Amino acid sequence: MSDQAWSTRMADSVMSRHPVITGKWAYEWGLLLKAILEVWRSTKQPVYFDYVKTNVDRFIGADGSINTYNPREYNLDNINPGKLLFSLYQITGDERYRRALALLKQQLDQHPRTSEGGFWHKQIYPHQMWLDGIYMASPFLAEYGSVFNDPACFDDVVRQITLIESHTRDPQTALLYHGWDETGNQQWANPQTGCSPHFWGRAIGWYLMAIPDVLEHLPQEHPGRNPLVAIFQKTVSAIQGVQDQTSGLWYQVLDRGNAPGNYLEASASCMFVYAIAKGIRQGYLEMRLCEVAQRAYQGILNTFITVDHQAQVNLNQICSVAGLGGTPYRDGSFEYYISEPVVTNDHKGVGPFILASIEMERL
Repeated sequence: MSDQAWSTRMADSVMSRHPVITGKWAYEWGLLLKAILEVWRSTKQPVYFDYVKTNVDRFIGADGSINTYNPREYNLDNINPGKLLFSLYQITGDERYRRALALLKQQLDQHPRTSEGGFWHKQIYPHQMWLDGIYMASPFLAEYGSVFNDPACFDDVVRQITLIESHTRDPQTALLYHGWDETGNQQWANPQTGCSPHFWGRAIGWYLMAIPDVLEHLPQEHPGRNPLVAIFQKTVSAIQGVQDQTSGLWYQVLDRGNAPGNYLEASASCMFVYAIAKGIRQGYLEMRLCEVAQRAYQGILNTFITVDHQAQVNLNQICSVAGLGGTPYRDGSFEYYISEPVVTNDHKGVGPFILASIEMERL
């Protein structure tokens, strides 16, 4: 068995499998490249930075335009790859990246919102906030505020995170429902609360990863810091309550571990480890939670990781996709969440595995 860190082994495997990562501006590879950028930060090896830059540069025009990106879709997912542009701009000084950042910020300035100011997840999902969208846009907006001295961004980010929490928190379990429809009109929406009916692991994973990423950029004196830390701590405590005792991992539908068809799911488990380990390192979580993170990370290595005959690292048991509405079968039911394909090496699992590995290595 190699004594090389899991973060670099997985990053090397990704770069070997995907010399060119994608043909379309999309959140999934944005997440994966963000993880590889962190590998570069921790190793200082230029090969990782060059891989990120080469893949991003395929989309950025000389005028800062972004190939295949349509701002008029008003889709929060499209903001996520933009997080890579901050580092590229700061390291190279290339104005193309600054212009592309401004283009993405312009989408958020014009993005449709709920009556209380929450970003719709996408224009095609009117009046809806999803936990996923908090990860897609909030860390971007916080970093934009920090890099370009735009303090209004910080207030907006705090509003997004606190607003969705106020609508989706379940009073019994303290877990968060995947989505919320302000109108209550969606077929999946509870007519009283507007919430979808289940606790999907990866949705809470997106939300939990977002908060420590935002706190890195939110000014120390900002009045929203303490509320965000409190929300973070409460949500970590809630997922601790549904951690599988045998494996240390988490299920696709978090609170239905013993239900037929439910399964231990890799992307959510990796996201939770990243969020907990980073929260401990940043001082927002107590050191005693190291044990929770370590048990989960060992569970990931034992249950989900395989190494093939070419020494390539693979991550298995990743939910390929899950959403709400758009098609009749995406009804937010338990049966729906367990029916989506389960795949190997999906970016939405591999990115968080690399990020979790780096944080565990730092701890």
